[in-house]
Amino acid sequence: MKSDATQVPPMTQDLDRIPLNEVRDLLHIGHKLPFRVLDAQARLLLNEGHVLLNEAQFDSLVERGAWAERSQVEAERVARAAGRTPPAAPPPSLFDRWDRLLWDFDKLSRAPPRSAALGHAVTAFFAQLQALVERDADVALFLALRHDDQRFALYPLTHAMHCALVAVLTARQLGWPAPRIASVGCAALTMNWSMFDLQATMAEQDTPPTARQLKLIRAHPEAAVELLRAGGVTDDEWLTAVAQHHEHPGGTGYPHALTDVSEAAQVLRAADVYMAKVSARATRPAMAPQQASRELFQQRTGDAVAMALIRAVGVHPPGSLVQLRSGEVAVAIHRPATGTQPIVATLSDSAGHPCAQTYRRDTA
Repeated sequence: MKSDATQVPPMTQDLDRIPLNEVRDLLHIGHKLPFRVLDAQARLLLNEGHVLLNEAQFDSLVERGAWAERSQVEAERVARAAGRTPPAAPPPSLFDRWDRLLWDFDKLSRAPPRSAALGHAVTAFFAQLQALVERDADVALFLALRHDDQRFALYPLTHAMHCALVAVLTARQLGWPAPRIASVGCAALTMNWSMFDLQATMAEQDTPPTARQLKLIRAHPEAAVELLRAGGVTDDEWLTAVAQHHEHPGGTGYPHALTDVSEAAQVLRAADVYMAKVSARATRPAMAPQQASRELFQQRTGDAVAMALIRAVGVHPPGSLVQLRSGEVAVAIHRPATGTQPIVATLSDSAGHPCAQTYRRDTA
């Protein structure tokens, strides 16, 4: 008989969990978390040291059934009793604004599924996302490619936002007018609206999809369209892009094996595939952006959408690691105005030793 000695009984697991609303006195807006926060399925939501941005974020965490580990909470209470005060966080950065937007999207995604105001809410949210992209697209790309915390519970949200980013940059590269860019951006945010929970599960699932999961996957484009129509969305380009974002022009896609696929759906599919490749799962690491671009080019040689995406994000997009001729390892931080050689920040010296200080390099 197989021993259960290594398994923690459910009752013990419950006793080790302290709901987040019971430790509110230890948490302060604008300060770093003194312990990590997990969701009801014990998936990481926020790491220790992450800044608590606002009350809305705290409320979203509570709604997700967030909790902290008893040992960490008790240790923090002992430290507070000894007179330790939590260190204040630095002023909010552009990175913090993106994180705040993520939690706003979390709240939006958990609104009533058939809310009549859904379309307006998504459109308003996209306007905020687009404003951050316009402020600094390189920061947005950096965040999309550098995943320091593998927060699989939030993968559906981050994937949707990053696909919207890539779709917007691709559409701009194609010369689309603002209304079409907004349509494809909103479509990227909502293409998987009907299967966010399934996406979170599968991001850390170490077994092949079940028959039930495959059925939900194949049905999700039309299910999402149904939810969007019920939510007041009437934009044909938005709805068509969502309905067709898994169709292939050659007729090998799903759910209807179409041969005539809208351009917006092709942009959506390219962004979806690219971001899926460069994002880690529990069972595989993230693919290097250079390899993801190479595969996209090889699979869609001569395709205008694929070429526009590669030009838009760059061969070495911000967040990607590169090795310089000097032997230094660096991370790309800015796309070049022309050409393919990025601006980078060094991470190691020529011998491969970590740098105490980073140096900016123009690799052109």
